[in-house]
Amino acid sequence: MKPRITIDLSARGELEIWMNEEGRDLLVRKLQSLSAKNDHFHLAPVGLGEVEVSSRPYLPDDQLFEWGKVLFRTDEWDKQHYPHVLDDPN
Repeated sequence: MKPRITIDLSARGELEIWMNEEGRDLLVRKLQSLSAKNDHFHLAPVGLGEVEVSSRPYLPDDQLFEWGKVLFRTDEWDKQHYPHVLDDPN
C-alpha cells in the first residue's frame, strides 16, 4: 500500500495524526533522519513535500493540516536563538 498520513484538528480541538503502516514507517524514517545538518522536512499534499499528507478528512468536522514543517533543533541552537524554550517553568 501507499503511505497515507492525515493530520487534523478534531472538533474537540485535539491534534490527530491518522496513518497506515506505510505512513507510520515513512514518518519514523523521516524523523530518524533529522540532524543538525538535515534539520527539517516538509509535509504537503501529493507531489509538493517530502512527506505527503492526505487532503481527505476522516470526519466531516475535522480541520485538515495540509502544509507543515517538522524542525529539528539541538539544545545548543535553542540556547543561542530561543533560550526561553529551555527555561524550566517550575
